[in-house]
Amino acid sequence: MKLLRELTRVQHELGWLSDDTLRDIAKQQRVPLYRLEGLVSFYPSFRRTPPPRRTVHVCRDVSCAMGGCAKLSSDLQATLASQDDVEVVEVSCIGRCEHAPAASVDEVPIANASVDDLLALIDGSQPLPANDPTQTPRRWKCDPYGTPAERYSTVQKLGSDPGDVCIEALKGSGLRGMGGAGFPTGRKWELVRGESEPQKYVICNADESEPGTFKDRLILEELPHLVIEGMLLAGLTIGAETGIVFLRHEYSREQKSLEAALKHARETGILGDNAGGSGQRFDIEIFVSPGGYILGEETALLEALEDKRGEPRNKPPYPGTYGLWGKPTLINNVETYVLATSIVTHGVDWWSDQAEGDFVGLKFVSVSGDVKQPGVYEIPIGTTVSDLIDLAGGMRDGVTLQAFLPGGASSNFLAADKINTPLDFDAMKAAGSMLGTGAVIVIGNQHNLFDLATNIVRFFRNESCGKCVPCRVGSQKAVQILEGVACGASSNSELAILPELGDTLEQTSICGLGQVALNPILSLMKNVPEAVPNNPLAS
Repeated sequence: MKLLRELTRVQHELGWLSDDTLRDIAKQQRVPLYRLEGLVSFYPSFRRTPPPRRTVHVCRDVSCAMGGCAKLSSDLQATLASQDDVEVVEVSCIGRCEHAPAASVDEVPIANASVDDLLALIDGSQPLPANDPTQTPRRWKCDPYGTPAERYSTVQKLGSDPGDVCIEALKGSGLRGMGGAGFPTGRKWELVRGESEPQKYVICNADESEPGTFKDRLILEELPHLVIEGMLLAGLTIGAETGIVFLRHEYSREQKSLEAALKHARETGILGDNAGGSGQRFDIEIFVSPGGYILGEETALLEALEDKRGEPRNKPPYPGTYGLWGKPTLINNVETYVLATSIVTHGVDWWSDQAEGDFVGLKFVSVSGDVKQPGVYEIPIGTTVSDLIDLAGGMRDGVTLQAFLPGGASSNFLAADKINTPLDFDAMKAAGSMLGTGAVIVIGNQHNLFDLATNIVRFFRNESCGKCVPCRVGSQKAVQILEGVACGASSNSELAILPELGDTLEQTSICGLGQVALNPILSLMKNVPEAVPNNPLAS
């Protein structure tokens, strides 16, 4: 963490990292220059050239593509063509999918961006906003505390050894990891607790970077106390003294909210040498990601924390056995820690009562695309996609549902006739997709599904770390084929190799990025065959 933090600090101070600056840092930190060059060439947040007066980033990924980002970017670049001191760059998802098209000016997020608004911010006639608009803070079912004074009472009541209580509650609830993999949370905590190594770590993965996914951003802003308490419960359960929140660098506003909550927790004794009155030490620090979707993969995240390039590790061993600095490490995402706190507080019976029908529990979902009120919703597990769309205000005027992605960009397209599928891990699997990160992208009939699928495959191509040859080469080949189809340069026979190419990536890629990189187009070919020109899988 030391090297990346220093590189980030210096860049914030100077605006970029010159050759001379890197040499100075290498000398100060007593590391080879090539190591620093390897880091800054890998992570997208680092600049090697002087910054312009203004830098505008325009999101180019699926939700913003539906919101008109391509036209926004081209119109803005055309308008600013004569201004050498303004840079317009199309970038991967910036985590504001509900405000499409999303942009930022000097890393300050701009919601529902227009050319006129951005020009006013660029020339200074309109000040950069202090905050981006969000949904009005609300009362969340998962928050067990009615007032701030009640917060952290669960961990205080459980005393010095809450491990048995926590694991029993989590296993009884059936809570699964909400970062996408869906591994049973109680089992994960139990496995790490059982490791004999005395030094362990608790990590909160707050680096959600998949297009369509932004729920953790809002949770960090409105419910940071539950994230902290969940990490503390985990630390006391497994016997760790250190927690780390791995936060995506675009979430500066949410970082401030989390920092304020951490400061209050230390001042009130919730964190520190006698954390929550347990007699044990536990504290939490924030590490700001240097950028890149790949860091959402848990072992790539660990590599970054160890001041390495964020390339996924071979597994096994798994982080629970050999994690940060080779020590047992528990990694869950933001939502999982929040829900764990709720379950331990309220009990398994309460958790079961929150769901619809025979399902169990609650879920935060991000909703973007062609709905009237995109945003984050807390829903009972078992809520159907149809009901969720209604909750989000229904389809936009004049638009009918064509298809949807139920679990973010990495999930499979499902046609409109699957609208009554419950939002549940097993139900979505049975329907031919996955719940994933709980990011529902609603697509109306005015969009070209083939273009959107190509957009997503291009995202995975762009975000590949390059470590695995099949992923690096295969994703590029897939994009070439799809772009060729769009312009009439690729043939039906080239489309026909995509299933085999996808199988190769799935079987040979180290991490989930390569394993799902072609899911968007392959699922479109299978589940919505009429959307793919000259589809070789169409009957």
